[in-house]
Amino acid sequence: MVLEHRRSLALSVLEDYHQGRGKETYMANSYLLQVAYTPDAWAGLIAHPHDRIDVVRPVVEKLGGKITQGWFAFGDYDLIAIVEMPSNVEAAAFSLAAAAGGAVRAIKTTPLMSTAEGIEAMKKAAKSGYKAPTKAAHA
Repeated sequence: MVLEHRRSLALSVLEDYHQGRGKETYMANSYLLQVAYTPDAWAGLIAHPHDRIDVVRPVVEKLGGKITQGWFAFGDYDLIAIVEMPSNVEAAAFSLAAAAGGAVRAIKTTPLMSTAEGIEAMKKAAKSGYKAPTKAAHA
């Protein structure tokens, strides 16, 4: 429940960020990052508390991205962030590097769309001609 609240809050922040900007000025892709630390990573953070967002910000920037917001969270994931990356390749590169580092138990990278993009996708889906399989088709 807390995780869903955090995700909802993160998406709300992202939507606020998009408002007031024309499509032509917004070029980066937005992603929701959800990170779960290993017990050893938590032990290190407890022994030496610090802001992990500040630590990984240069890594994200080196990949051409930007961290727009980040939070510690309780639940399935320990850290949640909204990041902008030039493409899926850079987003995947960050996730792979974090996963390979050994301090992350799980990392989930979710591409985000503005509500306008979601509505555009719904309109295209309506015109796509896709037909769901029927029970008769399986017989």
